[in-house]
Amino acid sequence: MFRLTRPLASSLKRTTGITGLLVHPNPLPELTKTYESTLTVLASMPQTSVYRQGAEALTRHKLKIVQESNGDIGAAEKQLDEGQIEESLDIAADELQLAGNMAKWKAWEPLAEKAEAGQWDYIRM
Repeated sequence: MFRLTRPLASSLKRTTGITGLLVHPNPLPELTKTYESTLTVLASMPQTSVYRQGAEALTRHKLKIVQESNGDIGAAEKQLDEGQIEESLDIAADELQLAGNMAKWKAWEPLAEKAEAGQWDYIRM
């Protein structure tokens, strides 16, 4: 019986099975590049920014997973737990775009206008 090994099987991957999400020919270097770009954008924000702290910790964790996968797409997919590697690329690109917007919006600064009374009160049970 003929059995495909992971490198051969991944080279035969023609579709992700997800409409609009194409197979990436070399996803791990692209994912590394996107994570590093996100970290660069996050570094432009104050260290006290809650968004920066959370996004930076998550991005560093994901970057470490990709780097430690040693080129094994299956291992990276399993540890990232975001579906196919192309989905991880899509998520990383969205996070990079959001980080850029958060930097542009300066979301860490105080509100321009005082919030209405009760706006930040949460439902009490």
